Amino acid sequence: MTKPSILFVGTGNMGNPIAANLLRAGYALSLADLDETKFANLLPLGGVRADDLLASARRADVVFLSLPGPTQVEGLLLGQGLLGAMKKGAGLIDTTTSSVELARRIGAQAEALGVDYLESPVTNAIDGAREGRLGIFAAGSQQAFEKYRPIFDVIGEKIFHVGAHGNGATIKLITNLLWFVHAAAVGEGLMLGAKAGIPLDTVAEAIRASAGGSWVADHDIPSIFAGHYDPSFTLDLCCKDLRLAHEIAAEQGVELTMGGLARERFELARKTYGGDAAELHVVRLIEESAGLLLRPPCGQKP
Repeated sequence: MTKPSILFVGTGNMGNPIAANLLRAGYALSLADLDETKFANLLPLGGVRADDLLASARRADVVFLSLPGPTQVEGLLLGQGLLGAMKKGAGLIDTTTSSVELARRIGAQAEALGVDYLESPVTNAIDGAREGRLGIFAAGSQQAFEKYRPIFDVIGEKIFHVGAHGNGATIKLITNLLWFVHAAAVGEGLMLGAKAGIPLDTVAEAIRASAGGSWVADHDIPSIFAGHYDPSFTLDLCCKDLRLAHEIAAEQGVELTMGGLARERFELARKTYGGDAAELHVVRLIEESAGLLLRPPCGQKP
C-alpha cells in the first residue's frame, strides 16, 4: 500500500526527530521551517525542501505540524490559509500543544472543507521523539484516527484516541501541569537531602525507588545535576502551557491550587532568567535561595 505524502511543518526540537523517524519508515516528506538549517540533517534521509507552502499543502496527502504553540498554528493554518489550500480528503495532524478553543475552531473549519483533522499533542520529550515512543493524544473522528494510525505507530508507543477536538489539548495540558508541579517540588526535595549532607545520588535513587518516583524524577534530576537544566524545553513554553491549563480550568470552574503555585514559580523563573532559559531554572531559584547548587556529591557553592 502506498504511503501518503506528507508536508511536515516545524522541524525543531520535537519535530526534527519525529520527521526523521517518518523518513526512515519510508514516508515522502516535504519539509518547512522558519529556520531551514533545522531540517538540513533530514535532507540526506530523503526529505525535500517545500519551496511553496500553499502549493505543497495542495499536493500533500497529509499536513503534519509540530509548532511552538497556538499562535503559530493559527497563523499558519488560518492566517496564511494552509487549511483552505488542502485537498478534500487529506489529513491534518497537529502535534502542537495548543488551546482547546483553537482546536475546536480548526475542527469546525476542517469538517466544512472535508479535511480529516486529528489534534494530536504528544508527550515523552525529545528522548521519546527520537526513539519513536511518544505518547500521543489524538482527538478527532474514529475513522480519521484509524486511517492515520500507521503514522502514529511509527512515531509513538502509547497512542490514545481521546474523542472530540479539544480533548487532546486538555489531556496534554493536564500531563504538563503535573510535570511542572513535580519539577518544582523535586528541587525542594533534593535540597532538603543536600542540606542534610546526604549524597545527592543517594537522594535521587531513593526518590526513584519510592512513592515519590516518577517520569519527572527519572528525566529531570539528571539535568539538574548536570547544571544545564534541560535546554530542550524553555521557560516560555512552560509558562505558555501553564497559562493554557489555567484557561481550561477557568472554563470548567476548577481552581488549580497547586497549579497556581507552579505557575507563579515558573513565571518568576522566566522573569529572573529569561524566556529562553531551560525549564528547570525553576529549580535554580531554589538553589540560589538556599545558596547551594544541586551538584553531586553533596552540593556546591555557587
